[in-house]
Amino acid sequence: MTAKQTGASNNGLTYADSGVDIDAGDALVNRIKPLAAMTRRAGAAADLGGFGGAFDLRAAGYDDPILISGTDGVGTKLKLAIATGKVDTVGIDLVAMCVNDVLAQGAEPLFFLDYLACSKLDPARGEAIISGIAVGCKESNCALIGGETAEMPGMYDGEDFDLAGFVVGAAERGRLLPDHDRMAAGDVLIGLASSGIHSNGFSLVRKVVEISGLDWSDDAPFAPGKTLGDALLAPTRLYVKACMPLIKNDLLTGLAHITGGGLIENPPRMTPDTLIPVIDYDSFELPAVFKWLEQTGGIERHEIHRTFNCGIGMLLAVPVDKVDAAMSSLAQSGETAMIIGTLQNA
Repeated sequence: MTAKQTGASNNGLTYADSGVDIDAGDALVNRIKPLAAMTRRAGAAADLGGFGGAFDLRAAGYDDPILISGTDGVGTKLKLAIATGKVDTVGIDLVAMCVNDVLAQGAEPLFFLDYLACSKLDPARGEAIISGIAVGCKESNCALIGGETAEMPGMYDGEDFDLAGFVVGAAERGRLLPDHDRMAAGDVLIGLASSGIHSNGFSLVRKVVEISGLDWSDDAPFAPGKTLGDALLAPTRLYVKACMPLIKNDLLTGLAHITGGGLIENPPRMTPDTLIPVIDYDSFELPAVFKWLEQTGGIERHEIHRTFNCGIGMLLAVPVDKVDAAMSSLAQSGETAMIIGTLQNA
């Protein structure tokens, strides 16, 4: 029907009048196509614009794979990104929270999809956010094959936005972690250094900053030369490139991604009921940011241990006779690796 036949006028109400700009969405898709293209890997073309993304497991080199999926967000760290206007690294956080989780199951991350929701879409700002996602995917050899951008006025206000991610990884059948058949008392626990707070506990972090009276633009008391906002926005470390060689060479019996729950609740997630992870907290230094949070907020050390990663972003369980090989591989990957405990009989 024509506008005249339906009774509509040339000045009729449009979707843009309700706050949703289709043209801005199209502009963003065109901006991010090159970002997705840079994440191409075997098995994925990384083209955007269709109704779904395809991935060829055989082209990725798998014979009899088990698929492992994971989904996560960035949490209230986004509040800090919004307040400072620095939104180009939270995409790395998003990818890291997802890929590090499937990695802990022994899976290689293969492809990633993102969801960005906001009140009003600014193509340049959207591109900055998704550029971080592309960087995280590239660093993890994980293809960004699709996603969704939702402009929802009335659901979100002002500059607010939210991010969610979904990753699929794969491992050959019989090669998943944890390997409870091989895991035994005496296995050594190796901690990989975190890059900071990562993406957990930011509701408490923001409360401590409020108590401190500091602004995000003030100098960080624990990081000379950086503003408080920049220091706290340090993106979550990606452990895929460092850990995949260990997985493929059977050097590990377990992995634990140290997220919410910290070093108290996450390590037992990789062990059977017959074993307990025993961590020597005196074997590594609590990074300055956590000491500042502890002192400024008057937080008990136990609460720090069960809320934050405390400087250990990934925990590896390694048989004693594999420790030297594992430490050598990690050093070649540029990781700061520390022996911080053992598995013991429950």
